[in-house]
Amino acid sequence: MEAPRWLAVGEADLPAGTGWLSPAEQARAAGLRYRKRHDEFLLRRLVAKHTVAALLGRPADPPELAAIEVGNAPSGAPVVRVDGVPLGVDVSISDRAGWAICMAGPAVGCDLELVEPRTPGFVQDFLTEAEQRLVTGLPSGDARDAAANLIWSAKESALKVLQSGLRRDTREVEVTVPDPPGTGWAPLSVRETGGPDFPGWWRRYGSFLVTVVGRVAGPKPIALATPDRLATASPRHSWLTRPLR
Repeated sequence: MEAPRWLAVGEADLPAGTGWLSPAEQARAAGLRYRKRHDEFLLRRLVAKHTVAALLGRPADPPELAAIEVGNAPSGAPVVRVDGVPLGVDVSISDRAGWAICMAGPAVGCDLELVEPRTPGFVQDFLTEAEQRLVTGLPSGDARDAAANLIWSAKESALKVLQSGLRRDTREVEVTVPDPPGTGWAPLSVRETGGPDFPGWWRRYGSFLVTVVGRVAGPKPIALATPDRLATASPRHSWLTRPLR
């Protein structure tokens, strides 16, 4: 199995104007009144278009990006068409705090998350008993926050593979992290209740966590651009200064 290919982009990468969007994407963006939803919509499309352009060796100028259209299946999963033709490669997209990532590969799901405090109620409501013990057994502060958000992120990645998203009870999938964190990608696995294990990888970049899960084991993700953009990324919440467009 080939390694997933991935990219990250931030708000500062958004082009001026809308010429890089397809007509359908322009119409959808124009109808989004709240700036947070509007900017996230643009970021998700920008990172997916750049990922697909890099995979296909296409230029990343506005007309070429406009020919790459990112829609959604009824399940919510991204559907990419290039010049009107389905891409034929699965992609998964996630955004958080002014940044977005896209993973391209067979049956993959990815998630981008912040390391931030989670309440005891969150841990109890959304994590399994084993996951709760893992989190509460760690010292309060960064270690506990990182574990809670890593588990949550891996669940989101797995539920994307299952094409159910958060419509499903998050306690129906359980995350196992076999190795202590290092400086690069580390393995994880997610088990569906009464179902198989979904292998994956995770990595921390400062305040950000990235997880990717697939139906079968595969190599570590490979960045399509170097250096990794997330290595120096900082969370941004610019929409707070102007919530409405």
